[in-house]
Formats: sequence, C-alpha cells, structure tokens
Amino acid sequence: MAQIVQFLTDGKGRKKSALVPIKAWDELNLLNKQLQKKLEVLTGIVTGVEEVKASRKSGKPLQTLSDFLSES
Repeated sequence: MAQIVQFLTDGKGRKKSALVPIKAWDELNLLNKQLQKKLEVLTGIVTGVEEVKASRKSGKPLQTLSDFLSES
C-alpha cells in the first residue's frame, strides 16, 4: 500500500512541511532510534580503537578485561 504524503507550501509553491500518516511517522521514529543506537556502538568501537592505538604509541598499559569486570 502506498503511503500518501502531503506537502505544505509557501506562497511561492516551495515545500515547507510534510504531513505523513502516523503509522509511517512511528516507523520512521523507530528506525531513527535503531540507527542512533547503532551509531553509538560504532562510535564506541572507533573510540576504543583510537585508545588502543594511542596506548601502543605511548607505551601506556591498557586496563585488562579482568580489571574492568571486577570494577562492577
């Protein structure tokens, strides 16, 4: 089934806003939340890799997994 999207335009006919069915809006919001979580995970991985590279370069030891788990 095709989604019907309506556009609100200004006096010159330029699109300014879009009206979408609530079901489509809810699906878009869910997808956005999923993508935000994925971005957080990927950003965390990149940060971790950068920390490892910096540690190797400086010779500074990293925290072990055992030490990390025992903090909890």
